[in-house]
Amino acid sequence: MLDFLPPVAYPHVPATSFATKFVHVSTNKIRTGVNQVLFMPDGRRLLTCSQNGEFTLWNGMSFNFETILQAHNCAIRTAAWSHNENWLLSGDDAGIIKYWQTNLNNLKAVNAHSEPVRGVAFAPTDLKFCSCSDDTTVKVWDFARAQLVSLLSGHGGDVKSVDWHPHKAMLASGGKDSLIKLWDAKSGSAVATLHAHKNQVSCVKWNANGNWLVSGCRDQTLKVFDIRTLRELSNFRGHARDVTTVTWHPQHESLLTSGGFDGSILYWVVGDGGEEPQAEVRGGHEAAIWSLAWHPAGHILCSGSNDNTTKFWCRNRPGEVPRDTSVRTGPAAMAEAAVAAAMSSGGGGGGSGGGGGE
Repeated sequence: MLDFLPPVAYPHVPATSFATKFVHVSTNKIRTGVNQVLFMPDGRRLLTCSQNGEFTLWNGMSFNFETILQAHNCAIRTAAWSHNENWLLSGDDAGIIKYWQTNLNNLKAVNAHSEPVRGVAFAPTDLKFCSCSDDTTVKVWDFARAQLVSLLSGHGGDVKSVDWHPHKAMLASGGKDSLIKLWDAKSGSAVATLHAHKNQVSCVKWNANGNWLVSGCRDQTLKVFDIRTLRELSNFRGHARDVTTVTWHPQHESLLTSGGFDGSILYWVVGDGGEEPQAEVRGGHEAAIWSLAWHPAGHILCSGSNDNTTKFWCRNRPGEVPRDTSVRTGPAAMAEAAVAAAMSSGGGGGGSGGGGGE
């Protein structure tokens, strides 16, 4: 373990960063669904945004509770850090977007939408940001003045996700109308529409390389598009229920992690030819996973779920049998494990019982 280096040391082997080993579970005293998790830019703390409008800070090393703050008056749906790491935006069910400093001092609140805010994302320069909402619109805002720059309408239903291109004035949004739309942020017009999915597009995310866009859908598929040709690169199947969240690994360009409505976490590698998940945590949570966040160094994955818990996952040790890849929690799984343990101890010490992380 001492010789196991951080992910940046294995750029050619994304498989070293499958975080399938359960480390810790953190729960608030007042149990409530976790809608968004994100690491502080320095990776020392994890911020969770809950269904009752609270920010909770957890230590990124020991995973202990640090502080809690009533940030909004209703459920926080989304949050995002600026690229310069000085600002945090959060959006709630009332359509309000709030500005926060790194010390979680609230500086501004904007009445951005008439329905719940579903996504926010900063422009590469941090001078503007975009937001999307169940009111079917995507809006581009001037960050400093907190004023609307352009209103992008074209979706035929709730817009569930929006992301700003890592270095161009282009937005991608996914909505309930099963469309993925690409927008020119400067002119405020639609550039292209991708009719790839047959159900609600729950999440869209740009890769840091600026060429790939991944979308997760209610039809249980993930698709990766090459934006230069508008062609579909990969069509990933493996989720048993809706894909609810997706995130790219911070170090490995081709590594993709997705969370499902059934609480499973799946790992995919783009461009290896396969359309199967490369690793999976089935039943990692007991309810839908609303948010996944990688530690900036890429060695720890955090998941926030509707089962009121925040879980931390790390990489398996070198040579360790990745038995935690199909980790199942819950009463049924615990009972099965107990029976198996009793059988192995009673049956003449037939194999050692594998300890999960729980």
